[in-house]
Amino acid sequence: MHQVLFICSGNYYRSRFAEILFSHLAVGQGLPWTAQSRGFRLSPQNVGNLSSHTIAACRARGLPFDPQRGPQVLSEADLLAATRIIAMKESEHRAMMRERFSEWVDRIEYWNIHDIDVATPAAALPLLEHAVSQLVSELAMENSRTMP
Repeated sequence: MHQVLFICSGNYYRSRFAEILFSHLAVGQGLPWTAQSRGFRLSPQNVGNLSSHTIAACRARGLPFDPQRGPQVLSEADLLAATRIIAMKESEHRAMMRERFSEWVDRIEYWNIHDIDVATPAAALPLLEHAVSQLVSELAMENSRTMP
């Protein structure tokens, strides 16, 4: 099994949606991939275990999710366990990676999915959904080339 790790600031909104969507799509494609998500820090402003925007987006798409799982902070063990690592927004997360995990800064992929302070969920979540769907399609093509 391979693992993709999605990283965002608080592991409450973007990375959690990416993890949930990826897991659903990967199972549907029969891919040997799992997903995890983590954040750089926990935020006292986040109420509950999961953003209400993420919950609404999952429900609208019929995606199963665990409302009891709270945000989790990124560790080096998480980075080591992942086959592929994706941070949600380069201009936000490259500096955080440099500060906390400098040896990993150039070993991960950066997307450009804005947080709620820059883009509404109505704008950001479809972009994230498209990026995750593209990733799953790419991995499915790679998987089909390596199948006997």
